[in-house]
Amino acid sequence: MKNYNDAKNKYAEFGVNTDKAIERLKKIELSIHCWQGDDVGGFERPDSTLGGGGIQTTGNFPGKARTIEELRSDLEMAMSFDGGLNRLNLHASYGEFGGKFVDRDQIEPKYYDGWIAWAKKNNVKIDFNGTFFSHPLADDGFTLSSKNEKTRKFWIEHEKRCRQIANYIGEKLGSPCILDTWIPDGAKNLTVDKMGYRKILKSSLDECFAIEYPKENMRDALETKLFGIGSESFVVGSHEFYMNYAARNNKMLCIDMGHFNVGEDISDKISSILLFDDEILLHVSRPLHWDSDHVVLYNDDIKKVAEELVRSGKIESSHLGLDFFDASINRLGAWAIGTRAFRKALLFAMLEPQDELCKLEEEDRGFEKMALLERQNTLPFGTIWEEYLKRCGTLNDDEMVKRIMKWEKNEMSKRF
Repeated sequence: MKNYNDAKNKYAEFGVNTDKAIERLKKIELSIHCWQGDDVGGFERPDSTLGGGGIQTTGNFPGKARTIEELRSDLEMAMSFDGGLNRLNLHASYGEFGGKFVDRDQIEPKYYDGWIAWAKKNNVKIDFNGTFFSHPLADDGFTLSSKNEKTRKFWIEHEKRCRQIANYIGEKLGSPCILDTWIPDGAKNLTVDKMGYRKILKSSLDECFAIEYPKENMRDALETKLFGIGSESFVVGSHEFYMNYAARNNKMLCIDMGHFNVGEDISDKISSILLFDDEILLHVSRPLHWDSDHVVLYNDDIKKVAEELVRSGKIESSHLGLDFFDASINRLGAWAIGTRAFRKALLFAMLEPQDELCKLEEEDRGFEKMALLERQNTLPFGTIWEEYLKRCGTLNDDEMVKRIMKWEKNEMSKRF
């Protein structure tokens, strides 16, 4: 306790209340993605391994979840290391289909009752995603923007059912279920009729969103993208397309950190969006080179995004989700490291002497502002992080590693 009090007093010299920051962080919800635990496999069929269609997982580390029960047990363990409030980000392909194949235009709310019961038991809320990849009707790279009417109608029905399911989940759990819509639509090579495909996508989205659901049950988000596997030359749902569509149709933007040029500063986009909208869906990832969903680490890019969220004053109304999948390491460990890394970044941002920094900026005292930002880097942040973990009743970083290795030995080894 002495170490914490010393650190607390040091931050107080800069006008920062560490107790308030810890309590604030505990209330921030992070939506943990189901697909890290089984390499985006899903449970549409026995031994299902989806992948493809803009989704690619690399590695074959032993011990991945093979059943919903195994996935849930790993998720429970991962969430226990976070300390704060958690949500589950669930893909449509992870329903409980009773051993039979249910195509995506036929999914119903009843297939997710098991997840709802699990969420209630574990005090977790649920977000949802349509699964628009790894399906015969997505093999040519087009779904909602397809010029084939049969294909397009199939995916429109899938989206309609996903919205119905999201509304059902939100109503049952008493918390808005954020439905993220990402489609892989695009072309590997040169495309002439870009306008044509985008007109079709706009028309499809209009049809998908014809029914208005209560905002207290579900909210729609549209995920932009620069390019991906199989869509290197053309992406129908580009940044500009969805930004315009969302603005004109009162929908939420989803900003995925892996969907931009590596040289872009994703954090710089946040204030521009939140100036006009109270909500944003953020998919936190760690891209390397291009669109690669690496395990989140406490690096500069993650810190800058967290800083802008906190500085915006709208972090409590923002929706924060993780999005990465790494099959080359212990999957539970990937969840734990990624979740904690983003929590650390948020805590660091909450400990920033923002009022003093803004004052220096407004008075054109640039050197002093820069010096204060540098000073923050050497304050005893690690001690505040350890106090956060302690107050949440969870393990410190070293103990977490030991617990995960024990879980790998006692539980995951049975799956080898």
